[in-house]
Amino acid sequence: MEKQIFSVNGMKCEHCKAKVETAIKAVPGVQIAEANVAEKNVSITYDEILVSPAQLKKAVDALGKFEMMI
Repeated sequence: MEKQIFSVNGMKCEHCKAKVETAIKAVPGVQIAEANVAEKNVSITYDEILVSPAQLKKAVDALGKFEMMI
């Protein structure tokens, strides 16, 4: 398992936090996704064999309002 913290632009409220966490948790191989609105980042624990940072970014960016930096 790999654990990384990524910056997320556009995350401003608890609703945003929930959307980002839900999108990331839907990616196969993700174990934990915890967003932090105040720090504008998300901590993700994932199986690096099943998912890459680029795939995680794609899931967040697909929401349209947010951009995850990898």
